[in-house]
Amino acid sequence: MAIKIQDTPNRLAVDARVSQDIREALARDPQQGLKEAARQFETLFLQMVMKSMRDATPQDGLLDSDQTRFYTGLLDQQLAQNLASGKGLGFARLIEEQLGQYLKNSGDGVGALGLPGAAAVPTGLPDLRPGALAGRGVASLSAAQAAGVPPVPGEAAAPASARDFVNRVWPHAVEASRSTGIPPQFLVAHAALESGWGRSEPRRSDGSGSYNLFGIKAGRGWTGATVEAQTTEYVDGVPQQVSERFRAYGSYAEAFQDYAALLRNNPRYGGVIGSQDGAEFARRLQQAGYATDPAYAEKLSRIISGPTLRQALIG
Repeated sequence: MAIKIQDTPNRLAVDARVSQDIREALARDPQQGLKEAARQFETLFLQMVMKSMRDATPQDGLLDSDQTRFYTGLLDQQLAQNLASGKGLGFARLIEEQLGQYLKNSGDGVGALGLPGAAAVPTGLPDLRPGALAGRGVASLSAAQAAGVPPVPGEAAAPASARDFVNRVWPHAVEASRSTGIPPQFLVAHAALESGWGRSEPRRSDGSGSYNLFGIKAGRGWTGATVEAQTTEYVDGVPQQVSERFRAYGSYAEAFQDYAALLRNNPRYGGVIGSQDGAEFARRLQQAGYATDPAYAEKLSRIISGPTLRQALIG
């Protein structure tokens, strides 16, 4: 039985239910789910084209600001989605034919595409878990290229720990990206910086993890669980070890949701929302006071553009 997916033009581009619909379609009717996922890829491509056009246009008017750029980005997402609907530009059809032929020849249904079930498709696109499509004749649709991160020939493979970390958090980064307008690889890089690629998140008294990947402290308004941990703060440029209370979550999904909400709802981070350049994203986070480390933006920018993240995304 085919799953009815609401027509794309009638939905907001940031509607998180789209991913759930596609997960169900891929699980019950792989061909229908593949069709919609291919259309999402074309939407992503068109959005990147429109962003490049915006970046090439001088923006020095009286109404130019971080806020107007953010809402313009949302408008471009919606326009890209509408353009990809119907006949679109034809890219969705080519992607569907390529993957559909492989699916047909394998005879293994959705599992042949590295999509063993609904849980494997968290984003509204074909499985974007790094490496899920590697070696299957469709490596060109990897998470790295969906994120605009090209491989570099001859570059050493990322450590297994980095690849495992990216695999764990990528779906949640994609969901957070939808609500912040920030590319998911930037969010993964930020989590990697704050948690040492998942190895140094604050831990509870029993040794279990707090899932706090972004070093978010438990301020006066926080009513959830907390953990106490040592951290490094810079006072007049000098690092000092201090004990702080940090927020604790029940899962990585909760951590990314709270992080995205912090960026969206705190006016300090208004300039961070919608950032499309890695160095700019890092710089604006530091300017907003996210951390006291004077080299914070430089460190984050290095991870965003560095080989470890790139190779971890490729898988």
